[in-house]
Amino acid sequence: MIMKKAVITGATSGIGLGICRLLAERGYFVYGIGRSFDKMPVIGNFEAVRTDLKNREQLCREIKRIRNGVDVLVNCAGVGYFGLHEEISPEKIHEMTAVNLEAPMIITALMLRELKRSGGRIINISSVTAKGSSPHGAAYGALKAALTAFSESIFDEARKYGVRVSVIHPDMTDTDFYRNADFECDKNEEFCLSAEAVVRAVETVLNAPYPIRDITLSPQKHRIKRK
Repeated sequence: MIMKKAVITGATSGIGLGICRLLAERGYFVYGIGRSFDKMPVIGNFEAVRTDLKNREQLCREIKRIRNGVDVLVNCAGVGYFGLHEEISPEKIHEMTAVNLEAPMIITALMLRELKRSGGRIINISSVTAKGSSPHGAAYGALKAALTAFSESIFDEARKYGVRVSVIHPDMTDTDFYRNADFECDKNEEFCLSAEAVVRAVETVLNAPYPIRDITLSPQKHRIKRK
């Protein structure tokens, strides 16, 4: 029996790590993309792909190496810097653009023929900020909105080949994502999502007998904490 294959970015922690575990448990061979795997727990049927998503040449080389026979692509890696837009440096804007938008577009372009052959799945982890105004996160919200729009177009472009494209829009989630912000999520379960909740949304997409194009996840209440 041929083992299915998956490629997941942002594999070393948080939501990405949870997705790697989920797919490995479901019998996939998982290629996890990240910069450092020193603190990552051992997962069976897993290959660590050490790649900086900002390094286009390195990223393209690694994707071309692992793309054959891939059935599932999950673009999960993300980076966010928050504050008044005039306080966000050009370097931070470049990093957010490369990781949140350019890398998913490049990976999708390099893998799409394989995914068309397999009738595969693309799951992009966007953000609830893609769906509205995002003061103090204008660049991040705009990039996630672009990722959502890109996902919708790729579904319409590739659906006749059996490719499903889904976008998950989580609200504030209890991970280390907000390490670059002056705020963090309130860890009370009424006010934030768990990484596991987002992983289960990915599982729902994979289990569905029909395409699920959009899942939006929100806690029951809204509150953030200042650091």
